[in-house]
Amino acid sequence: MDKDEAIRERRPMKARPFLSAAGAALLSLLLLAAGLLWTMDRQSPLQLAEQPLHLPRAARFVPRDADLSLHWLADPVRLPAYAQAVAPASQRRDARDGARQWREGVFALAGLQFAVELEPWLGEEVSLTLTDGVSHAGWVLALTSRDHDGARRFLQRFWQTRSLAGTDLQISSYRGIGVISGQGALVGHDPQPLATALIDDDLLLVASGRGVLEQALDVSQLPDQHQLGDQRLQRQVAELGQGVALLTASPHALEHWLQLPERVAQRDDLSGLVASLRPEGATLAVDGRLGFRQSLGADPWPGLKDLTASAGGHARWLAQLQSPARLLDPSESHPLAQWFGPELEKRLADQPSAEAVVGADDGPLLWQDQPEGWLLATRPQSPARDVVDARLQEQGLTRSELEGDGEVLSVWTRLVRQRGRQPGVDAQLAAAQVRDASLNWWGESLVALAQRQNGRALQPRLNQWQELTASSQPAQALLLAEDPARSLLGRWRPWALLQVMAGRPLLNQVRGLAVAVDADRQEEGGPEIPLHARLQLG
Repeated sequence: MDKDEAIRERRPMKARPFLSAAGAALLSLLLLAAGLLWTMDRQSPLQLAEQPLHLPRAARFVPRDADLSLHWLADPVRLPAYAQAVAPASQRRDARDGARQWREGVFALAGLQFAVELEPWLGEEVSLTLTDGVSHAGWVLALTSRDHDGARRFLQRFWQTRSLAGTDLQISSYRGIGVISGQGALVGHDPQPLATALIDDDLLLVASGRGVLEQALDVSQLPDQHQLGDQRLQRQVAELGQGVALLTASPHALEHWLQLPERVAQRDDLSGLVASLRPEGATLAVDGRLGFRQSLGADPWPGLKDLTASAGGHARWLAQLQSPARLLDPSESHPLAQWFGPELEKRLADQPSAEAVVGADDGPLLWQDQPEGWLLATRPQSPARDVVDARLQEQGLTRSELEGDGEVLSVWTRLVRQRGRQPGVDAQLAAAQVRDASLNWWGESLVALAQRQNGRALQPRLNQWQELTASSQPAQALLLAEDPARSLLGRWRPWALLQVMAGRPLLNQVRGLAVAVDADRQEEGGPEIPLHARLQLG
């Protein structure tokens, strides 16, 4: 072997160690970058919206029959950062400050100062329980600690400052757990009874009184009485998927707090509601299960057939209803009829011509409220025009046929006496109907009827519909634009409470609301009706 050949032979041998070292360094950099990105992603406030839903350890201290319980599963410290991250650039500071103020207001209701007393040590899970028992009515707040000393240090400072303010303390043991209770408050605050118990150094229970706290400790010893031992609740939570909060409500709370109609809330077979809350950008998504203990005593409600494919219209709100005639049947015992029937009847009270169509329709029905009047879409053969015609004739209306633009219009009018300088008689339009290839359209006016071809104007409501149907199969749905959504929420009691906690009006942040109810389904433990809502905030 000559000298040149020996050099050529050694070059690859020298190159291989160099390439191996370079490859190892590059791989290390890639792994480091991936690790940093993963860490940054895990620490991003946007991760707040991707929490797996679960029952926290505090659920062991929550009775299954509690009036209301709320398990918050995301770090409260990061809530303002999330609100800032999803808000438009021009509103980020307001969104952050608003979320911080709301958070402060929530804990202030329990007499706690979040920034001063809780923020340095508070963990990711917070639970609130409201009980409405005869002897032990009140609330229990469960707080987790990020470390084993945080809750203990807080407890020492908490009672020390209140003792200095004049609170008389009682220290005892109950079921082997130290309980501190007293009646008093910080200087400048109204006195209120409070009791605390520290569980395993990292779970702190704060209650509105000793009796309520002892009840929570009693329940924790009985798996057949607390939420953590409820197999049906565990299944429902798993089905709901992700969320930052889990809500349970008894029939009493559904009526008193959430304003469920009395006919549904006071049913003997109603067991309550389980719901998840999940932020999706600037939208708050709510999914729930309304549970019953036994058969509903009525045929299952049929699923909805979508009528929006070829629809148009300038809708302030849009409703898709299945079996509207059944909803209006006063003898119907199904919960959906008891819930939505009276509201539908109330809406139709001053729209008799629309009631003639809706009351005769087996569904599905697409109903729009427009500035130009109501607009309905039904299947081609339901309801039959002769049936609607007979109902409208009972109202004193007369049908006529008009031809134009390649289609035949049926119009129902009534004669109205004109007054003024030129008295006479005029035909006043009450309803109009036209058929196309796939739908039967009914309108309050010809202008409203013409809006059916304006698909672009309906797009905001269709976007809401697509978000709802991405993960549900509604039997009834209501899609509201900004103004009707604000009007509806403004009359809802929980919304007023949210504004109190936030310390400012919140309606101006509402951009739209979509609500849907699925057909009932039989599950282990009893029938359930899935509920869905999407609140758009800006």
